[in-house]
Amino acid sequence: MKMVMAVIKPFKLDEVRDALTELGVQGVTVTEVRGFGRQKGHTEIYRGAEYEVNYLPKLKLELAVPDELTDRVIETICNTAQTGQIGDGKLFVWDLGTAVRIRTGESGSDAL
Repeated sequence: MKMVMAVIKPFKLDEVRDALTELGVQGVTVTEVRGFGRQKGHTEIYRGAEYEVNYLPKLKLELAVPDELTDRVIETICNTAQTGQIGDGKLFVWDLGTAVRIRTGESGSDAL
């Protein structure tokens, strides 16, 4: 099993969710986060005053997936979340030792 974490632009969430659902992914945790990468924020004007936005709003998706689905999940998220503009996000993958469904006690891939 793998844990996939993706940081994406907020307006891409529904599109990414729909694509993952089509793949058979059964659960995703979504967290509203703020951060910056190479873009280092930007300047905005509000009511005539200019101010800097150093931390941009993003969404962090976390999902546990079986090994055989990992490559397709990565490809799907990358293709769906991509706009071609700076700030599209990042994707990280690491090994997941175990997973347990609290309600039933199932573990491993059965818990996903």
